[in-house]
Amino acid sequence: MNARAITKARLTDETLDVLVIGGGIVGSCVARDAAMRGLRAGLVEQRDFAFGTSSRSSRLLHGGIRYLAQGKIGLVREASLEKTVLHHIAPHLAAPLPFVFATYRENRAWKLWQLMFGVKLYDLLCGGRNLGHSAWLDAAETLQTVPGLRAEGLAGAVRYFDGFTNDARLVLDTLRSAAGHGASILNYARYRRADREGLWRVEVEDGVTGERFIIAAKTVVNATGPWAEGLGPSAVKLRLTKGVHLVVERSRLPVTDAVVMTDGNRVLFAIPWGERTILGTTDTDYAGPLEDVRTDGEDVAYVLAITNAHFPNAHLNATDVISTWAGLRPLIASSKGGPSDISRSHQIRNPEPGWWDVAGGKLTTCRLMAEQTVDRIVAAEGMKAMLCETDLQPLLAGEPGFSGLLPPEVRREAVTYFCENEWAVHLDDIMVRRTSWHYYQRDARATARQVVRWMSECLGWDAAKGEEEMERYQAMA
Repeated sequence: MNARAITKARLTDETLDVLVIGGGIVGSCVARDAAMRGLRAGLVEQRDFAFGTSSRSSRLLHGGIRYLAQGKIGLVREASLEKTVLHHIAPHLAAPLPFVFATYRENRAWKLWQLMFGVKLYDLLCGGRNLGHSAWLDAAETLQTVPGLRAEGLAGAVRYFDGFTNDARLVLDTLRSAAGHGASILNYARYRRADREGLWRVEVEDGVTGERFIIAAKTVVNATGPWAEGLGPSAVKLRLTKGVHLVVERSRLPVTDAVVMTDGNRVLFAIPWGERTILGTTDTDYAGPLEDVRTDGEDVAYVLAITNAHFPNAHLNATDVISTWAGLRPLIASSKGGPSDISRSHQIRNPEPGWWDVAGGKLTTCRLMAEQTVDRIVAAEGMKAMLCETDLQPLLAGEPGFSGLLPPEVRREAVTYFCENEWAVHLDDIMVRRTSWHYYQRDARATARQVVRWMSECLGWDAAKGEEEMERYQAMA
């Protein structure tokens, strides 16, 4: 039996305590938490792990300093503490990152004196254990710290610390940890329907073989992000907003600290990423297809315009853009305010016995969302379970291998590892989510051609299958 067949047999041969639908960051954390507490846990994902929102973020672990201006102190404290937890349990995926937030006299939405007070409060909300100490910079110090920043009208800046991560790698390493604690994990396994007859009986379709099978579970957790409204008896109501990111050569915008760029009361970032710089993000309502969220010319023009306004000598244009990504924020529905005003808090609901919806939230609070979800399941179902230790135990027991903040070197050993140990089924699984080579490499197409050859050797693909994978990759990525 191959690995997928073994996993399906495990999923169908026993009654699970917790079946998670959705292989994003929240679902992976729920599976890990449940397995670490001694519960029989399984997880199925309709596409690849981290296919949706969880591989399309700004890659930041942050309390959200702008939420202080909105008075959301509880949300900021919650996320601020969690970013330090992730730094503790996964230091290879949670590095301290300094941010410079410059203020300009013409922008009344962000006043220097308010930010000076805010960053000190920010440090306190981390329990005094932020990833670095905040500071205040006058105009000259700001320009020395961020060369090339617009000097005209500059009042000064604050410098504070949040964290940088690799969102897709965080999902995959969490799933590796969940599997190591006994959870059964399967991607390309689409939820079809669910019926409750004492137990939940969930029909799933294997996207590789087309086979349908039934998983029996005492409880089901709907952690499908943007897809959550349409699943089973879900009570989730979402407002989806789109965020877009651009990647340029670091030589075109050589920032060493992340730089906060403002557009009225909105904030965007220029984020250092090895030999690249990430620019973004947008925040606009979205009503298009969930499976195919794209960056359009208007998105690119907007982000470049804001960046050029802050770095007037950069003269960035569309030809400087190496790659882009676009994703959806599955925010809890609210008709009040614009997209940037919607709360990033999360919601856990139990609309029917044994069915749990977990939605909303932020990448930074993924572990806490999972802990609270499993706590409620254990209490409601009267399950015997150990206490949560996901905030104490390292994410990985051994070396991280090919997992890190930057893409690994393009080589055969990495590709073989992903195929044999990290559930890689298609070319885009490796190019986009396990490595970020698609976003990082100048000639991603040439890299993909080489990866296809290595995957063919590892997985037994013939020439026709290799070409099919190249076409799939080009269409999706």
